[in-house]
Amino acid sequence: MSTSFDALKQREEKLLCRTYGRYPLAIKRGDGARLYDFEDKEYIDLLSGIAVTNIGHCRPELADVMAEQARKLVHVSNLFYQEEQLELAEKILATCHFDKAFFCNSGAEANEAAIKICRRYIQRVKGRDAGEIITFTGAFHGRTLATVAATGQEKFADGFAPIPQGFKQIPWGDLAALEEAVTESTAGVLVEVIQGEGGIRPMTADFAKGVERICREKGILFMVDEIQTGLCRTGKFWAHQLFDLKPDVMSCAKALANGLPMGAMLCSEEVSKGFEPGSHATTFGAGAVLSAVAAKVIDIMVDDKLAEQAHELGEYAMNLFREIGERHPGTIDEVRGHGLMIGVVLAEDGKAVWEALIERGFILNLTQERVLRLVPPLVISKEDIDAFALALEDLLSKKI
Repeated sequence: MSTSFDALKQREEKLLCRTYGRYPLAIKRGDGARLYDFEDKEYIDLLSGIAVTNIGHCRPELADVMAEQARKLVHVSNLFYQEEQLELAEKILATCHFDKAFFCNSGAEANEAAIKICRRYIQRVKGRDAGEIITFTGAFHGRTLATVAATGQEKFADGFAPIPQGFKQIPWGDLAALEEAVTESTAGVLVEVIQGEGGIRPMTADFAKGVERICREKGILFMVDEIQTGLCRTGKFWAHQLFDLKPDVMSCAKALANGLPMGAMLCSEEVSKGFEPGSHATTFGAGAVLSAVAAKVIDIMVDDKLAEQAHELGEYAMNLFREIGERHPGTIDEVRGHGLMIGVVLAEDGKAVWEALIERGFILNLTQERVLRLVPPLVISKEDIDAFALALEDLLSKKI
C-alpha cells in the first residue's frame, strides 16, 4: 500500500469525516523534539501535539511502562478498586493543593466534570438554586455541547443549536464586569490562566487575584482550566501557581499521559462532596495502562525538573523573539506567555510566515490569524530554539 502524501490524503478523503483542516504534512514517526514525514524529512516540533507530548515523542520509559502494564491488566472498569489509579492520584495530588481527583479521557470531559461538580456542590451541598457558570471572551473549553456553551464562540457553536443554557460570558480581564455579572444564580467562574486558542493571552497578576477574591466574596466556586497550561508547561507545575492561587476546582488533560487520552478534574475535599456514587462516572477513565503511563510522566517531570527547565528556556526564547522585533520594527507587535507557552504576535496576517516556517522544517501553529503559538516539548534544546529564531528573523526581514 502506498504511503506517499497524496495517497494518504486521498485515503482520508474517502474514509474520515471532514472535521479538520489538515496541515500539509503526514507524520510517520517522532523522537524527542523531532518529527519525520514519510519522505523522512526532519522537523523541529514546536507544537508537541498542541501542548501534549511535554516530555518528548516516544520516550522509551513510557513504552516500557505501556508494554509491562498491558501484559498485567488493561481494563476492568471503574467498578473495581485499582492500584494503578490510586498511585496516579497520589502523585498528581502531591504537585498541588487539591485533595481529590476524578479521572476521565479528555480535556472536554475534565471540564464537563468541573461544571457538573460545581453545580451539584452548590445545589446539593450548599442548598442554593444556582447553576450559572461565568466564563470569559476568547476562551476555549472544549467541543462537547456544554463546553462549547462555556467557550461562547459562535464559530464553535454554528449548526449545533440548541446550545445548553447556564453560561454567561464577560470580557477578558474585566473585573468590574465580573463583579456585576455575579448574581444569585451564579455557581462558579471557569477561567484559563493563559488562553491558548485565544492567542496565548495570560492573566495578569491583578486579574488573577481579583477573580479569586470575587469568587470568595460572593461564595461561588473558583475553577481553572489547565488543560493546556498544566504539567510544567508555564514554568510552574500548574499555571495557577504562578500567582499563588488556590482554586476550588481544576481541569487538566493534554500532557497528563504524554499523548494517550487522559484527563482529570481535581478539587478540594469540601467540593468533592458534590459527587457521590452514581452522580458522575466514566467507563474508560484512568484504566490501568493509562494510569501507569501518567504516573510515570509525573515522575519524569518531577525528577527532571521540567518546570524549571521550561521557565529558563521560555525566558531565553522570548528574549530572542523580542530582540528580533527590535531589529525589524513593524514585524512583531508583542511576545507574550509564560515558560514554554509562547505567543509571537505578528504585526500582520501570519499565514505566509507560518507556511514558510513549516517548509523550512518547523512545526508550529497559527492562532487568531497572526499569533505564532509555540508549545514545544519541554525537552527541546536551546539549539533548536536558536534555529527557529534564525529562520523566523530571516523570513520577517524579507517581509515573507
